[in-house]
Amino acid sequence: MKKAISIIILVLLIDQISKFYIKTNFFYGEDVVVFDWFRIHFIENNGMAWGFEFGGKSGKLFLTIFRLFAITGIGYWLYISVKNNAHKILVVAISLIFAGAMGNIIDSVFYGLIFDTPGGYNTATVFSDEPYGSLFFGKVVDMLYFPIWNGDLPSWIPYFGGKPFTFFNAIFNVADTAISTGVGLLILFNKKAFPKEA
Repeated sequence: MKKAISIIILVLLIDQISKFYIKTNFFYGEDVVVFDWFRIHFIENNGMAWGFEFGGKSGKLFLTIFRLFAITGIGYWLYISVKNNAHKILVVAISLIFAGAMGNIIDSVFYGLIFDTPGGYNTATVFSDEPYGSLFFGKVVDMLYFPIWNGDLPSWIPYFGGKPFTFFNAIFNVADTAISTGVGLLILFNKKAFPKEA
């Protein structure tokens, strides 16, 4: 359990420090080219993956509450796995998923209370007198962008052919990376993570 907690704390620290830095040093939409295939691009996600939204404020509240229930279930799964001496890969994977989910929950629950949303080329202020939201209505900070390939798709491809295309066009954060890595470990090493009983 100590190793699991260490993984969770490390991921949360990297995730939240990077988000605080981006919020307080980048203006919204700012794009910094690190390499041709990697950029720091500051956006905020008000909904689910890829910025999907549903149901306005009530949908946002439902999503945040759902995440809180989900993180409780993931935490219980981690506790049971450690208690039952599960394989290390399973414990590491669950720890990464838990940490990632918690990182984005922190944004959703608290960021609306502690940050403002400045206009133009200004950066956000921490513990602002005029925060942009309220409890449970924060936005998730995203900044990692890997546009590995940009171009027009061949015209023979149905529907998408001849249109501009970017691979990979998702913008995400450290918490999302932790979740994806945890899920990837479960898929790649599923036989070790979930051994069949004799």
